[in-house]
Amino acid sequence: MNTRNLLLLFLFIGYFNGNAQNKKNVLLTINSNPVYSSDFTKVFNKNLDLVVEESQKNVAGYLDLFIDYKLKITEAYAQGLDKNQQYIKEFKKYEDQLAKKYIYDKRIVSKLVEEAYDRSLEEINAEHILVLSNLNDSPNDTLKAYNKIKEAHIKALKGENFTSLVIEYSEEPGAKKSKGKLGYFTAFQMVYPFENTAYNTNVGEISEITRTSFGYHIIKINDRRKKKPKINVSHIMIFSNNDKKAEDPEERINELYAMIMQGEPFENIAKQFSEDKNTGVKGGQLKTFGPGDLKAPKFENAAYSIKNEGEIIAPIQSAFGWHIIRLNEKFSIPSFEEQKDDIEKKVKGGARALIVTQAINNKIIKKYGFKEGESYISYFNNYVNDSILSRKWTYSSIPLTENQILFTIGDHDVTYTDYAEYLRDNQKTIKKYANKESLLIDMYVRFKNETLKNYFKERLEVENTEYATIINDYRNGLLVYDVMNKNIWQIAKIDSTGLKNYYEKTKNNYNWKKRLDVDIYSSSDEITTKQVQTLLMRGEESATIKKQINSDGKINIIAVSDVFEIDQSELPEGLIPVKGVSDIKLNDGFYVVVNIKEVIEPTLKEFDEVRGTVISDFQTEIEKKWMQSLRDKYEVKINNKSLKKLKKKLDN
Repeated sequence: MNTRNLLLLFLFIGYFNGNAQNKKNVLLTINSNPVYSSDFTKVFNKNLDLVVEESQKNVAGYLDLFIDYKLKITEAYAQGLDKNQQYIKEFKKYEDQLAKKYIYDKRIVSKLVEEAYDRSLEEINAEHILVLSNLNDSPNDTLKAYNKIKEAHIKALKGENFTSLVIEYSEEPGAKKSKGKLGYFTAFQMVYPFENTAYNTNVGEISEITRTSFGYHIIKINDRRKKKPKINVSHIMIFSNNDKKAEDPEERINELYAMIMQGEPFENIAKQFSEDKNTGVKGGQLKTFGPGDLKAPKFENAAYSIKNEGEIIAPIQSAFGWHIIRLNEKFSIPSFEEQKDDIEKKVKGGARALIVTQAINNKIIKKYGFKEGESYISYFNNYVNDSILSRKWTYSSIPLTENQILFTIGDHDVTYTDYAEYLRDNQKTIKKYANKESLLIDMYVRFKNETLKNYFKERLEVENTEYATIINDYRNGLLVYDVMNKNIWQIAKIDSTGLKNYYEKTKNNYNWKKRLDVDIYSSSDEITTKQVQTLLMRGEESATIKKQINSDGKINIIAVSDVFEIDQSELPEGLIPVKGVSDIKLNDGFYVVVNIKEVIEPTLKEFDEVRGTVISDFQTEIEKKWMQSLRDKYEVKINNKSLKKLKKKLDN
């Protein structure tokens, strides 16, 4: 089993605290540290279906995988990878996400989810005026920005032309060009305060002044409409031109479109000629999508322009290439229950999370208790100088006599020193502030929120067995990934000499199969294909054949020229690899004749042609040697009595 698969096997498996288990239940020790039978049992039962090798589907065979995994974790700690800053950062991120699941205020979350669903059923067309104002601006700058938007607001309410007001007042980049027009949008596509105001304003009306992280807005609502449902389409794609492409892509796509209009099945054309191989094998069918899902506006707009199911539109060009599109199905809007889980994820991860965070803080405070201490702002205004605005503040310890209690959470006092150290450790992450006081207030809010969250998380691992199991699984899984990356994967990538030597030693394993340099001619009409076969036997060139067969504006034949290995799907089954003109074959609904211009006998693949495969194989070899070194480094002792019990229990 390769390294990555092994890692996946163990990434989300549960372990329990060994100290709480019966010593008689020790399955093995690693350098005298016990590993318990219950650990193995849980892993074995959970992952048995994932094991590929039949020899590893019993206790004896699986035990080696289990020991390897435990050795990797042991080595990761020995190398200090749990102290690596990138590891700490990644683990903390996951820990934060997981902890939220155990403290979310379900009532508030449910309310926000329902609101978002209701809004998602509707799209709003609007335009706006923005006066820029950062939340950390000085009071004078904030007031100046507010007075400017207020002036524009008064004029808008009096009925002055909104577009003219946009040009006069809006500070949005590109406002003069866009005229403040936002087009249609729905839930989650704008920052939440903006979305909130827009959805609470009627068509034709001017909104109240709204503050977001960008500044002050006034919004004019032009239209509301029901949201477009998801659709399913199929396409045939020819990539935009490149140096390797012999045929002009626009010419090729028009040929294919002509064949479809002549009655050729869309699916057959897609299978045979579409250069989107992922969809081509499915007759060109894409996954179902909705507005904005594809991040390809030209393609999406073209797809949504098709009115009737089964209708095919003429070729269009997108950023990726040329397409022929057929509408397969229009869907209805999913119900609330169908969308609930996805919307909830967005609520918890987006701007609405601020509302949820406050609810979480209130819940933590209610559970453990919270008390504000001494006011900090006047002290820290003096203690911290202006260099913190440029992230160059030098920390100095607060005298013991001045170290007041900032706040108390549960039984834990948080002091001025704690906040000072937080400023020291996080000043590189501080955004630009106009003044020091705004910075100190914002950073205090961050510090308070993080302290509440950490206090809860620390107790959660003790208080909640399920959480403790999941977080320990992730901790170990991340460590295994890091130790494998450091000792195997990266070495294989950077050791160019070792990689080349490995290739030279094993290059007989990397061979081209027999290859054919061919022209492939495809038609849905057998008679036409026979005509092409006759012309090929006369020695006619491809251009002459196409000109003669594709006459009167009809595309009767498609020609592809390339070099293929003998078993590639582009070649028809049963093709005899002999130079010359083949018999006519049936391939994906088309009659095919192949002109084999050259038969290339098997040869060794050059290193550059097979580099990726060589790296993978080289990694496998490094891993084998590394795992043997771990077996030599750490003493593994198996308790045969416990092992015998496990075999009796699990090998039935």
